[in-house]
Amino acid sequence: MSNTLKLFLPFELKLLPSLNKMVVSSLNPVSNDKILHPSIPVIDMSWRRDLVLNLMVRACEEFGFFKLINHGVPKGIIANMENEGKEFFSLPIDEKKKAGPPNPLGYGIRNIGRNGDTGELEYLLLHTNPNSISQRARSICKKDPSKFSGVLDEYVDAVKRLACEILDMLGEGLGVKDKWAFSRLLRDKDSDSLIRMNHYPPYHNTAGSKDGKGSNNCRIGFGEHSDPQIISVLRSNDVEGLQILSSSTNGDVWVPVVPDPSAFFVNVGDTLEALTNGRFISVRHRAMANSYTSRYSMIYFGAPPLHEWISPLPEMITPSTPRRYKSFTWAEYKKIMYSLRLSHNRLSLFQMDDDEERTDMISWL
Repeated sequence: MSNTLKLFLPFELKLLPSLNKMVVSSLNPVSNDKILHPSIPVIDMSWRRDLVLNLMVRACEEFGFFKLINHGVPKGIIANMENEGKEFFSLPIDEKKKAGPPNPLGYGIRNIGRNGDTGELEYLLLHTNPNSISQRARSICKKDPSKFSGVLDEYVDAVKRLACEILDMLGEGLGVKDKWAFSRLLRDKDSDSLIRMNHYPPYHNTAGSKDGKGSNNCRIGFGEHSDPQIISVLRSNDVEGLQILSSSTNGDVWVPVVPDPSAFFVNVGDTLEALTNGRFISVRHRAMANSYTSRYSMIYFGAPPLHEWISPLPEMITPSTPRRYKSFTWAEYKKIMYSLRLSHNRLSLFQMDDDEERTDMISWL
């Protein structure tokens, strides 16, 4: 049996008792978080297309997440983007604050959103529209704003093309009539896609640790959440921190993601879960700030236009899989998102109740 297919076999994994108290969901240690160390799905874009289609769909159904290698994005474009991020985050705090406060775009530190969520990070959130990037660049990189915007535009263009290729393959793998149904939303000139650069500074405090090494003092870098958009494409340096929430025989467990600077990590977002009527899972994840080295990441959030209506695709609704989600516009969903805490299950607010499902099924028949 190939190593590729083994990634998707049901797994029986034991908890690592020594790590039971390692991960926390607040600034104070929480002892009952569970951690597993399985392999996450890895997909090589150089494999046979039919195999890639099948594995992508299965990864999105079972994990809502996968690692992508041989993705075709040039190393130089990635390196330039990472260097711009590092250069910005190395500026004095007063200089960085000129690019904020986030509303929601701009520079932020510790505070995430408007509802009291905090984390051990600083970040720069920007719209991917080239005109918006060019405007923002003046307050972000006064030394050479045109260079900064040029690097971001080049990176966004490359990762957007990759995201659209992934979405087209998912559409084809699902067998939908219009395989461009997902990617068209990102290619729209009014797409509300975003790019975020994160810096998780090292955390060295060992006060109160049982072993003197600080293992009981892990901190949340960015708290548990799902991404609201269609798809997220993440790249980070070689420092650990990202964890995804997965179901197993032990219940919900956190799965640490081994970093790989040469790869991209792909998340299913809430909107893609709604479009696929729940067939794909919007993965819940978080980032820990528990290392002695800075962690840098950059994430492309592929989103539809604000006016776009989001509804399950017709092919995703059958007698055995009745409609699960009401229709909503991306603007409506964003409004709800900004009114809630980071960890809230936003998509649950748009689930159809039993009576609505029965009525919809009768009309479908």
